[in-house]
Amino acid sequence: MQSVGVRRNPVQVFGDLPRMAQPRPFTPAVTRARDSALEHGMAEARQLATILCENRPGPYPTIVLGGFVPDSTEQVFLMRRMLFRSGSVYYLNYSRRGFSLDLLCAQLDDLVEELTVLRGQRPVVLTVSFGGGLLVEWLRRSRAGLRRTDLGGAILVSPVACLADVLDAAEAKPSTLTARALKPYLGPPETLGSSVVERSQAIFARMFNAGSQNREILRSLMRGDEIDGFLARVIVSIKGLDYAGASERVRALCQFVEPAACSAPDLAVLVEAPVLVLYAESEETVLTGNSPTRAALNRDLARLFPQGVCRLVTGGISPVQHASLIFHYRQFLPHVSEFYKGLRARKVRVAA
Repeated sequence: MQSVGVRRNPVQVFGDLPRMAQPRPFTPAVTRARDSALEHGMAEARQLATILCENRPGPYPTIVLGGFVPDSTEQVFLMRRMLFRSGSVYYLNYSRRGFSLDLLCAQLDDLVEELTVLRGQRPVVLTVSFGGGLLVEWLRRSRAGLRRTDLGGAILVSPVACLADVLDAAEAKPSTLTARALKPYLGPPETLGSSVVERSQAIFARMFNAGSQNREILRSLMRGDEIDGFLARVIVSIKGLDYAGASERVRALCQFVEPAACSAPDLAVLVEAPVLVLYAESEETVLTGNSPTRAALNRDLARLFPQGVCRLVTGGISPVQHASLIFHYRQFLPHVSEFYKGLRARKVRVAA
């Protein structure tokens, strides 16, 4: 894994000051896979992810799959202006009242088909933490079903692609806050209830608030009136997650197939498109020391993603944390921006 520090380019880092996001509900024209999942009882309507869109011209629209919490719209809020240079941004915000891995994969099938077949575009899927596992699972299922995955590229930020990435079965007591939040959901059903959800909500809110204490970072990137509204939206997305929503997201995490199993000869390549994997310098606050996904990507990156590169994100006053696209925006931005520039240059070369 290559460690690349932050490039001191003040225009690139400070030139993308955000303004209030205005994503609009997106009504897909292609709903075949989604409708089939619902009609065959594979999922319920309450589990549908909401798709929002900010329309911009460009050949490489971005589909955002966020982490466990908060919503996708908040997780990439500071990167929007940079993403707009390549095309529209589609946010998949998971339902707070439920979650279905089958349905999410079906919605992704439909959205990718609409963008590639109907619009002639090549979407980039940008994933954060848990969202990286969703993408790997979707790619694995697509390959197994011999379905095409015509992506322009993919970015996996601090990917969590199996339960063992965040919960070490050998530990008698979870050593990270994330593991403490998730472990109660794995116990007997009779032990689960509103108190478990409230406890996990409190843990995730505490983790977020720990970063938000350093408001100087946000002040350098956002107007004063934006900061309070933005922080409030994040907390609402965490506190609004009900029992079914939380427990079904954990259940989906338990369904993920470890990346090592994706390296079987018949599934050696997950996607041919360019892929960027970003790990933070301080992943141990969330990931286990023996994370199977990280081990598989270090060992088999070229097999899983032939055009994949893996970078270690470092720099800043404080260590870069797991999937910290908000409070370590400056450190992540150059890597993501460089990836999109490479795609746009690649399209020009192909057209020539």
